[in-house]
Amino acid sequence: MRDQEPAPGRPERRLSTKETAELLGVKPETVYAYVSRGQLSSRRDPGGRGSTFDAEEVAALARRNRRESAGSPGSGGELSVRTRITLIEQDRYYFRGVDATELAARHSYEEVAEWLWTGRMRPGVTFTAPEAAVATARRAVNALPEHTAPTDRLRVAAIAAAAEDPLRFDLSEEAVLGTARVLIPTLVAALPQREFGHLAEGPLAHRLWGRLTGREADEASLRALDTALALLVDHDLAASTLAVRVAASARAHAYAAVSAGLGVIEGPLHGAASGLAHRMLVDVLDRGTAVPVIADELRAGRRIPGLGHRLYQGEDPRARALFALLEEIPRAEPALLAARDVVATTARHAPLHANVDLALAVLTVSCGMPATAGETIFAVARTAGWIAHALEEYGERPLRMRPSGHYVGPRPPQPLPD
Repeated sequence: MRDQEPAPGRPERRLSTKETAELLGVKPETVYAYVSRGQLSSRRDPGGRGSTFDAEEVAALARRNRRESAGSPGSGGELSVRTRITLIEQDRYYFRGVDATELAARHSYEEVAEWLWTGRMRPGVTFTAPEAAVATARRAVNALPEHTAPTDRLRVAAIAAAAEDPLRFDLSEEAVLGTARVLIPTLVAALPQREFGHLAEGPLAHRLWGRLTGREADEASLRALDTALALLVDHDLAASTLAVRVAASARAHAYAAVSAGLGVIEGPLHGAASGLAHRMLVDVLDRGTAVPVIADELRAGRRIPGLGHRLYQGEDPRARALFALLEEIPRAEPALLAARDVVATTARHAPLHANVDLALAVLTVSCGMPATAGETIFAVARTAGWIAHALEEYGERPLRMRPSGHYVGPRPPQPLPD
């Protein structure tokens, strides 16, 4: 359809919902999502059989979507994605406009997840998984070698849960939210249970505790774990989240989108960073001081784990919130002192602040968890954020996350190789 100025005295051109969806490259239900967001106006068809839309307004939205999907001018080539989920600015971050650290301090992980998904708070909500999905996921996970890393187990559990769900290709908001509320507790239930740490009911953090440590749970430690999950639920377009949005842009179902995110977080610069900080703190505790540990890291040319963040000039607000809770746990004091020693020692040559990976490491070390526990906490927590971004991407033009390659190889035609 070409953009045309309406002729004088000629009625405006109206499009049906189907025509509008085809022009925008979205599903009909997404058209109504644009209406609810105030991006499109609709008018009831005189026959009462549906809504109609102004052709010029639709064409303008299509042009705007194309511009935004190509990135913002002057962005230095970085991809820019419109989102209503998380804002990071001035050393703070917000979920749908609300301070994320305050949300995490006052609400459970499940409640924060619901806020992220829907913009509505559901006090007391808990996520539970059907027995069939859990049984399928556990069988798949139990078949893995004993040395399998937790993230591998989570990926396998997500694939198994998808296979158990024949309706997984329904990408409507209601269906995807239903998947999210089942998938997250299924991932937790599929992880091996550690001796003596079992808590079968209650908030998700209580059930996750027994998968991370064999120690008996106490209220302060459970609160710290629940808050850590809520703090980590989303952090804008981190590498794993971008992978999820690419998958969702191709209309992969929610399980597949989450699997894409799980595949990215194993990198040492992303989800696995807390494991490196955990091992460093254990080394500091064993040696009694951070000086030789930091010296070894610097001599090897490695960056000090748990310090600095490209989005924050000061201290990571997630670390600040989690450290405050850890200070209320007596058994966390040695690990907290070791973390402070690391920050102070490193400050002699680089004034870097603690990030959330160092705070997570204090939690995992002080609660008798393995070095991989921080990665597990991160993956479970971030699954809710991935779902939020997948939902948002399902409402956009499909396959828009397709940057063009800048070819720098030999110019054709080249001779055929021998």
